[in-house]
Amino acid sequence: MSNDIHLKISNLSVAYGGIQAVKNISIDVPKGKIVTLIGSNGAGKSTTLRTIAGVVKPKEGSIQFNGEEILGKSPDYIVTRGITLVPEGRKVFDNLTVLENLKIGAYVHKHKLEEDIEQVYRLFPRLKERAWQFAGTLSGGEQQMLAVGRALMSRPKLIMMDEPSLGLAPLIVKDIFNIIKTVNAEGITVLLIEQNANLALKIADHAYVMETGVISMEGTGAALLADESVKEAYLGKRKD
Repeated sequence: MSNDIHLKISNLSVAYGGIQAVKNISIDVPKGKIVTLIGSNGAGKSTTLRTIAGVVKPKEGSIQFNGEEILGKSPDYIVTRGITLVPEGRKVFDNLTVLENLKIGAYVHKHKLEEDIEQVYRLFPRLKERAWQFAGTLSGGEQQMLAVGRALMSRPKLIMMDEPSLGLAPLIVKDIFNIIKTVNAEGITVLLIEQNANLALKIADHAYVMETGVISMEGTGAALLADESVKEAYLGKRKD
C-alpha cells in the first residue's frame, strides 16, 4: 500500500437487520489531508465513521490503517493505533469539569498528560479559561472545542469528525472550521462528515458524495464545489 494513504477502505458493506446502510464503498484518506463525506441524512456517512472506529461491525470489506487491517478490532485498540472519533452531538460529560473531560481522552497515553493538556489549551485558550467549569455549562461551540480537545488527548494520527457544526450559530461554525484547519496544520489527517457542504468542500483536499449507502461521486473539494449537480443537491440553500 502506498505510504501516503493513511486509511484505505475497500468494498465496505454494513447492514442493520435487513437494511443495508453502506453498500460496497471504497474510500482513500491520504496522510495529512482533509477528506470530507457529504450527503443527505441517512446516506450512510455516520455508519461509515462508526465502522472505522470499531463501534459498528461490518458485513464485509477491508479497513486498513497504515497498512494494518483494523476491521473487527475493538474501539480501544483502534484508538491506540491512532484513530479517534469526535461523535455527532459532542457527547461531553456534562457533570465533569473541562479538565476532567480532557483527562478521560488521555486514557491510552497517560505518560505525558500535562504536556498534552497544555497543547490542547494552546489550541483552545477558551478551554483553559473554563478548565474548572462543568462541561454542561459551556456553550455549544465551547462543548465542540472540548470534544475535539478530548479527542486530541489520545494523540491521534487521524481524527474523524461527525457533524461538528451541527446546531451551532453561523459565527461559531466559522470558528469550528478554523479549528479543523488548525488541527490539520498540526499534521493530523482529518476525515469529516458535515451537513454544511459548502464550508466542508472549501477546506477539503478530497471529497466523496454518499447517497443511500453508495459513493456517487468523488473529486477534489474545489471540483465538487464547482460541480452543477452537487450545487443543486447540496449547495443551493447555503449562503456561507
